[in-house]
Amino acid sequence: MTSRNHRLETEKLRWSCDPALFDFETTAELPDLDYAIGQKRALRSIEFGLGMQETGFNLFISGETGTSRTSTIRNILAKRAKTEAQPSDWVYVNNFKDSDSAVSLALPAGKGSELAADMKDLVDAFRIDIPKALESPEYEARRAEILDGYQKNNNDLFQILEKESSKHGFALQRTVSGLVIVPQKEERNYTQEEYEGLTDKKRDKLDLTGKKLTEKLNEVLRRVRDNEKLTKEALSQADRELGMSCLGHRLDPLREKYVGLEKALGYLDAVQEDILNTLDDFKPQATQPQIPGIKLPHQEPTFERYEVNVLVDNGQTDGAPVVFESNPTYNNLFGRIEHVMQYGGVAVTDFTMIRAGALHRANGGYLVIDAREVLINPFVWDALKRCIRTGDIRIEDVLEQYRFMTMVTLKPEAVPMQTKIVMIGTPWIYYLLFYMDPDYRKFFKVKAEFDSRVARTPEVMYDYALFVATHCRSEKLLHFDRSGIARLLEYTARMVEDQNKLSSQFMEISDFIREASFWAHKDGHTLVTGADVVRAAEEKLYRVNRIEERMQELYEEGSIMVDTDNAVVGQINGLSVIGLGDHTFGRPARITARVYTGQAGMVNIEREVKLSGPIHDKGVMILTGYLGGTFATEHPLSLSASICFEQSYDGIEGDSASSTELYALLSALSGIPVKQGIAVTGSVNQRGMIQPIGGVNFKIEGFFAVCKAQGLTGRQGVMIPGANERHLMLNDEVVAAVAAGQFHIWSVETIEQGIEILTGMPAGQRGKHGVFPSKTIFHLVAKRLADMAERMRDQEDGYGRKHRKTQPHS
Repeated sequence: MTSRNHRLETEKLRWSCDPALFDFETTAELPDLDYAIGQKRALRSIEFGLGMQETGFNLFISGETGTSRTSTIRNILAKRAKTEAQPSDWVYVNNFKDSDSAVSLALPAGKGSELAADMKDLVDAFRIDIPKALESPEYEARRAEILDGYQKNNNDLFQILEKESSKHGFALQRTVSGLVIVPQKEERNYTQEEYEGLTDKKRDKLDLTGKKLTEKLNEVLRRVRDNEKLTKEALSQADRELGMSCLGHRLDPLREKYVGLEKALGYLDAVQEDILNTLDDFKPQATQPQIPGIKLPHQEPTFERYEVNVLVDNGQTDGAPVVFESNPTYNNLFGRIEHVMQYGGVAVTDFTMIRAGALHRANGGYLVIDAREVLINPFVWDALKRCIRTGDIRIEDVLEQYRFMTMVTLKPEAVPMQTKIVMIGTPWIYYLLFYMDPDYRKFFKVKAEFDSRVARTPEVMYDYALFVATHCRSEKLLHFDRSGIARLLEYTARMVEDQNKLSSQFMEISDFIREASFWAHKDGHTLVTGADVVRAAEEKLYRVNRIEERMQELYEEGSIMVDTDNAVVGQINGLSVIGLGDHTFGRPARITARVYTGQAGMVNIEREVKLSGPIHDKGVMILTGYLGGTFATEHPLSLSASICFEQSYDGIEGDSASSTELYALLSALSGIPVKQGIAVTGSVNQRGMIQPIGGVNFKIEGFFAVCKAQGLTGRQGVMIPGANERHLMLNDEVVAAVAAGQFHIWSVETIEQGIEILTGMPAGQRGKHGVFPSKTIFHLVAKRLADMAERMRDQEDGYGRKHRKTQPHS
């Protein structure tokens, strides 16, 4: 079997899109795209998650950045929300029974602002009506009547008491300590001498009479106090009647307006009761005395307690709300309580300073947040889970539990949560939460996964054209013609290195569309053509490939030694991929193998110096399994072999060079040289099957660049796994060189096929007697291994005889 049988034709080196497949001239003729491209699995998952109303069926949209996760869910929710009912408004009002709390009210959409306006008008009216009523003649007459009655009753009581006291020779007098009953003599008080000059009988009689009159005085004072209490109640009742005359005709219409809203009606009743109990606040306030040289704040009654804090107003919302919170801090998500500094440096707050969070605004609709932002913001993730678990949105001071001293603050009533939460994140974050947080599975039960690549079908290709049309139209870019679309699709296929797939990294594709439009406009074109797309790709590469060009100079200078001609025993060109974040490229590396008699087995030099990763080490160890299964059927392997990536000073990882190392080892064992113009990539299993690898296009193009610099001979090329044929999307220069016969691509599936291409000698298969045919690679390898095993036995026998001779006799 010759190398020609495994050489790939030019048509297999890339997928070329025929512009004739499209039935339009330019993308300006196409409508806008309003759906996601090729994400059927994700769209079905989203539809299911949004339709499930049970607790815990929130969504996690997983996918790589730039796969249109956010734009897709934005479009879906915008359409879906319009078909759903408007949720309630939410307001906070004063809790007249507990000043440290606030009452939350749910009102029909738009009614929250109306209630706030109604309460403002109500208070403004009361501040005018009540003072007027208090100054009315009717109220003054009623108040005078009550006070006159109180005065008359008191006068009558004291007159009766004074008459009775005078009848018994006593008088009612007012002293510093109050009213007292004192004995009289000739209309004057007794002197001390006169009182002591009385006989015991008269003094006892006088004391007894005074005691009885004092008891009657105490009874009169008690009745006066009762009268005073009754008078206050009468005055209060008069005030209430006055207040009711002002309130009734204004509150009754509000009760009719909010009929059926029991909590709102209860609030109006509480407002009425509080106004009736605090009518003095509506009266004109006396001017406070000022201290010369000191300006004191003017204290007036405040009516903020009757205000309505509209937390969420859905009056202008078209259907259900959709909230995208780009900065989900604790306060932005769950709301906050603001404070103001007052005279003296005291921070105060009340229910009017409660502010809504994104969860409040999205209540009854949808909240979309970024998973990474949720996790990096302190306290947010735990608080979000708590909200889902309890079904309530609570506005709390998150730092309260970390303070040394507890501070009195407002405790607003919780708002019931009815929000569908959508988190957007990468697969890494999804699996991190899935395995590390048991609660996550209970609260985010629906996963919608966006793929970074989609199958290349005619329908998908047309959708890409719609995407380009939409993008050009929305950003006022130059439209693409058919050749531009064709080249763009080829570019997206190259992004995923698959002839049958297209990239769905639409963020990167959008940037590339902008770049192609820029270069087309710079060249004076009215449309973006295929040539403009090619130039955009070249310019983008030029901006990031400085390191690649510097390494190419090292190859051209000979600082990095790679042969691209002749043949060498135990030496082969492997291929590696170097990733620099924004740029990836391939480069050849010389791999050498040396074999010698011994029992050390396979020695991986990179592993010995700790420059190789575990996957690379695994690939080297597989070589021992292949050699043992192929050549150690009759005698054990007795060899020592060292394998090395020459001029490698950084870490090496991956098994894509394992077949290359095996070819070098077979060459070293057989003594047959390997063609240096052929570079090899591909991993191998223990049965000698060549397995696919990644970065095949970068590897081929990297070796081609080195061959081109040293001179193309027509004998150079790259040997790749057969499974990687579908991944070929080579650049135009490599394809042209292959078409001209200056460069070649071989595709192999087994080690036997590959070693024949590299050496020009067949690998060989065991005959009936288990022997490889002569003039084959495997015959030479088996012979060399047998010779090495024989020498090892001879050395062991010689060592054993020498050891026995030196043993002392007993």
